[in-house]
Amino acid sequence: MSAQASKLTVYFGERARVEGHLLADVLLDLYARRSIRLSVLMRGIQGFGAKQRLRSDRLLTLSEDLPLMAIAIDTEQRIDALAREVGAFGASGLLTVERASFPERDGGIANAGESGSEQRPSSSKMGVPQSSQLKLTVCVGRHERSDGEPAFVRICGLLHKAGVAGATVLLGVDGMIAGARRRARFLARNQGVPMLVVSFGEAATIERALDSIAEKLPSALFLIERAHVHKRDGRLLPSTSPSDDVSSDNSDAAAKLTVITSEAANHKGRPLYLELIGRLREQGAAGATSLRGVWGFHGSHAPHGDRLLSLRRHVPVITELIDTPGRIDELFAIVDELTDEAGLVTRELVPVCGPLSGRVAL
Repeated sequence: MSAQASKLTVYFGERARVEGHLLADVLLDLYARRSIRLSVLMRGIQGFGAKQRLRSDRLLTLSEDLPLMAIAIDTEQRIDALAREVGAFGASGLLTVERASFPERDGGIANAGESGSEQRPSSSKMGVPQSSQLKLTVCVGRHERSDGEPAFVRICGLLHKAGVAGATVLLGVDGMIAGARRRARFLARNQGVPMLVVSFGEAATIERALDSIAEKLPSALFLIERAHVHKRDGRLLPSTSPSDDVSSDNSDAAAKLTVITSEAANHKGRPLYLELIGRLREQGAAGATSLRGVWGFHGSHAPHGDRLLSLRRHVPVITELIDTPGRIDELFAIVDELTDEAGLVTRELVPVCGPLSGRVAL
């Protein structure tokens, strides 16, 4: 049988509050009370929202209000109800809901992101659909290991071996896996705090990698979403227009561009991700957030992280830009220019997108 899922993502500032309480705490406490299957809070390094206010970890005064991203994943019905509750908070921020699927062993799933679609056969043990490019997210706990090495390192190795286009490992600072709440703290090992391995690729490569990962890490949680790999290492790939993915009668729909580069990558002498955020902000984009990974790869480059005694950080940076499909088409010119030599650019449909300052219609 199919295993449809939804992902709720809330983008907001670290100082955002609801009735005197930090929005981050309110969200994660709510997810815990609702026993959401998976929740993760991540801290960004650069970003801005609809009010065009820059948040950055590069200046002390700005680093006190870093961009945050809170993700909750569960069944469609539970996430839709949760989104309505969160959308009524009246706080400053952006809420999105994206459709997805939980792959199941010996089960098979409906096409990722297509609620109610007819189930298609698949040769994969995990039931991965064969007809599209996909985004695979794997969640494991910090310090989890597989065959003597960190689980995230093993996962990236298996993704790379399978030929996946790219993967980025993101650390959570709070969250819940299968009902167990874990929060990162100073002077602690932070065992079990959620971390995400986010990857993109053709369905066949995702299938190979997913089956291998499930064999090595049976306790990991998986999520499949539809996505298009639009550009890789400076080369445009065949793809449809973002607007082609959006139903004309869905006025709430948006599109998301994801740009993955190395933190060490520069454009005309300036860190590429900083230039990207700056240029998008100058053009009045609705919002963008950059997160620093701890490990990853794109293209044929081997998985890697920081290098010992290196003055430049060789870790991936993932930047998410969300706007209307038409504006995404316009803003892609900036992304295309800045990724003329390196990077991975993907595009996804965001069927529900709205501010936290009013109720979100689903």
